[in-house]
Amino acid sequence: MTAAEDLPPRRMLLVHAHPDDESIVTGATMARYAAEGARVTLVTCTLGEGGEVIGPELAHLTADRDDALGAHRIGELAAAMRALGVADHRFLGGPGRYRDSGMMGVADNDAPGCFWRADVDEAAAHLVAVVREVRPQVLVAYDENGGYGHPDHIQAHRVAMRAFELAADAAWRPELGAAWRIAKVYYSRMPRSVIERGLKETAAAGDFPGVARPSDVPGVVDDAEVTAVLDNAAYAGAKAAAMRAHATQITVVGDHFALSNDLGQPLLATEYYQLVHGSPGSALPEADLFAGVED
Repeated sequence: MTAAEDLPPRRMLLVHAHPDDESIVTGATMARYAAEGARVTLVTCTLGEGGEVIGPELAHLTADRDDALGAHRIGELAAAMRALGVADHRFLGGPGRYRDSGMMGVADNDAPGCFWRADVDEAAAHLVAVVREVRPQVLVAYDENGGYGHPDHIQAHRVAMRAFELAADAAWRPELGAAWRIAKVYYSRMPRSVIERGLKETAAAGDFPGVARPSDVPGVVDDAEVTAVLDNAAYAGAKAAAMRAHATQITVVGDHFALSNDLGQPLLATEYYQLVHGSPGSALPEADLFAGVED
C-alpha cells in the first residue's frame, strides 16, 4: 500500500482491454502526463492471447498453434511502457487471470476463464484494489460499446465503471483499502471529422494495401461529443515507438499504421476524450484532463 504522503499530486488510471490498445488510443496522453510528473497507472484486462500475428516468423505464437502469444505480448507491453515512460502497468488480477475473448460471435466468447464471461463484481474487485492504492483523480475508460463492439472492450467498460462506483463505497470490501472517490471519468473518443480527414491522408500516403473505415476505429463520435482535446505533439515520437513495440500487432510507417488486416490508419498524437463523470475545467474543450481537480 502506498502512503498518502508518497503520492504525486496528479494521478491517472487507464483501463484497457489488451496490450497495444493503450498505445494506439491513449499513448501520447500517457507519455505526456508521465513526463510531467503525474503517476500514470495502466491496467490491462487480458494478455491478448486471441490476437492475430503480423509476420510469419512469429505465426507459431497464435492460439491455434503454440498458444504462446499472451506471454510474448507481456514483453511487448513492457517495451511499450518504457517508450512512454510509464512505470506502473499491471494486468487485472495478475497476468493471465482473464483470457482474451476474441471478436464478438466466435467460440472463444464462451471459453472458461475468458474476460467476457467474468463476473463483473469479481473483476471489479481487482480494480478497486488498484484504485484504493494509487488514488487516481482521473479515470480513462471505454464507452458502453467498448469503442467498437469487441467483447473485451465492452467488459472493460463494465468493470471500470463498476470499480468507479465501488471504490468510493467505504462499506464494500474494506480489506481492499480505504475508500477513494475518483473526481473525473473520461471515455476515449475520436471525432468523426478528424478520423475522416486522417483516413484520406492515409489513403493518399499509399503505404498500405487498403485503408480502414471510420467504423474500424474505436470511439468515433460526432465532434460535439468531444469535451477534451489534448495536443500531445511533443510526444508523437514516444507514441510511435510504443506502437512499434507491439510488433506482433502493429505496423507503423511514418505517420500511419495498420493492424494485422493491413488497413492503414492515421497515427495521431492529438488525443480526444469525453467527460462523463465530474466537473470540467473552466473552458471547453479542456486541454488538460486534470483541469479543475484539487490535490
